[in-house]
Amino acid sequence: MTPYIIGGIFVAIVMLVILGLLARYLSLWVQCYFSKAGISLVDLVIMSIRKVNPSVIVRGKIMAVQSGLTDSFAISSKALQAHYLAGGNVQKVIKALVAAHKAKIDIDWQVAQAIDLAGRDVLDAVQTSVNPKVIDCPDPRKTAGTLDAVAGDGIQLKARARVTVRTNIQQLIGGATEETVIARVGQGIVQAIGSTPSYKLVLENPDMISKTVLNQGLEAQTAFEIVSIDIADIDIGENIGARLQADQAEADVRVAQARAEQRRAGAAAREQEMVAQSQKNRAEVVLAEAEVPRAIVEGFRSGKLGLMDYYKLKNVQADTSMRTAIAGVGDQVAPSI
Repeated sequence: MTPYIIGGIFVAIVMLVILGLLARYLSLWVQCYFSKAGISLVDLVIMSIRKVNPSVIVRGKIMAVQSGLTDSFAISSKALQAHYLAGGNVQKVIKALVAAHKAKIDIDWQVAQAIDLAGRDVLDAVQTSVNPKVIDCPDPRKTAGTLDAVAGDGIQLKARARVTVRTNIQQLIGGATEETVIARVGQGIVQAIGSTPSYKLVLENPDMISKTVLNQGLEAQTAFEIVSIDIADIDIGENIGARLQADQAEADVRVAQARAEQRRAGAAAREQEMVAQSQKNRAEVVLAEAEVPRAIVEGFRSGKLGLMDYYKLKNVQADTSMRTAIAGVGDQVAPSI
């Protein structure tokens, strides 16, 4: 094979490569040229070598140029490529900057790409900042209930609120999400109702609760700014105060019954102690009475007791037995001598 043939083959290969590159990048370069995006054909080839999708960068740069972002934010193709390689969404960031620029919202390229890389939807954040959105409290997606609170007079109130928020771009990175806002608003409403002396005041002027909660600065350290809090619905629930009083009264009755039972048991125990003491005393009396005949015998022997004295004693005993029987004291009878 002659050198001319080899040279011709080489030239043909080079031409095929050039044609292939032109076929792939020519349309993108033409778009860049007429839109003044400032991206050369060589830059497009280098993007492919860097594993960057040239069409994404070209569309993003053209969008930025046509919207005037390059003059305000100095967005270069290298910055777009760096954001793409970092895993960011170039198209969404550019759209967010365009929307912010048209709405005159203070946000630059560095903040926008940081928000995007942090995992937040920067375009939705800008749109929410321009057009505030309404969130329900409590969140109906998680619970079908209401915010239940008890006023000062013990009446339960069941409320639902609608919170209008807009995005706080400066606190979007690291700021708390919607769940925190909903929780704080719910807590504020419950606290405000609980500090109201009567449920009638809440029903007459629900706006009082909204103003009280709104002035608490609930949006601190969150990604949102609360525009308004509106009480959408409020109903009367149970009379919690009366129920608690009834429960307390029932508990007091049980305590009183327990104390009365304790006193009754103490009295019964004391009665049994007195019965035992009485039996003991009777036994001592019986023992003492058993000594009487001996004393009489000793009196006869010593001459200190005469026969007439003995008969008088018998008469006294008979009289005592009769009185005892009439009184119905019991079967106790004076001992015979």
